[in-house]
Amino acid sequence: MGRTTGNLERRGRQRDVTIVVVLVVLALGLIGYLVLGATGGDDAAPPATPGQSADAGQPAVGPLGDIARREEGDPAALGRTDAPVVMVAFSDYRCPFCAKFSRDTEQQLVDEYVQDGRLRIEWRDFPIFGPESTLAAQAGRAAAMQGRFWEFNRAVFADSPERAHPDLPEDTLVAYAERVGVPDIAKFRTDMHGPEAAKAVQRDLDEGSALGVPSTPAFVVNGHPVMGAQPVAEFRAQIDQALAAAR
Repeated sequence: MGRTTGNLERRGRQRDVTIVVVLVVLALGLIGYLVLGATGGDDAAPPATPGQSADAGQPAVGPLGDIARREEGDPAALGRTDAPVVMVAFSDYRCPFCAKFSRDTEQQLVDEYVQDGRLRIEWRDFPIFGPESTLAAQAGRAAAMQGRFWEFNRAVFADSPERAHPDLPEDTLVAYAERVGVPDIAKFRTDMHGPEAAKAVQRDLDEGSALGVPSTPAFVVNGHPVMGAQPVAEFRAQIDQALAAAR
């Protein structure tokens, strides 16, 4: 009896180990697939030769292609629509590393590249941390409808903890809107739950999903991916390279 029980226990442990190994392999495979999707993978078209592009006269772009929208009057963009370099940023308001980029890096890039017309930054909502992420993204769009997108955006990130996902229920989002001077709070509440904000967020989410964005923050600089809240020097290097190619 004791020997039988021992055999059963050993088999049970072996089964548990096998299950864990299978799950780890599947997880690694999924991560590899997502990362390859984000970077173009082995089957992606090769990047354009510096200074050239598939279409003559167009700025050179990387393996992800030209995903810049360059929409005139886009409230969720900074910089000129004709800037030679566009950095698209996929972000989540509950992502601590998105907050780190906002606090530590974004303004430096604005001062150094956006203000003189060389860089445009286009925000994309990529809510991946649950319903509050989605609601916060829609709240940002509601603030944008009243001309307070970037004020709202930076206020939320300024308060974000360094290593945790902030709680962003509706009342907290409304408090941020009040703090940054959104004129009509009743309209803000309505717009936050309205179809226009939901459609804008879903558009961004669909775009990021199609590109294979694996996490936030994720950036695309003239078609070249930059993953994570990298040091500002990394962004400078990629932007400078894109500027040189655009010439």
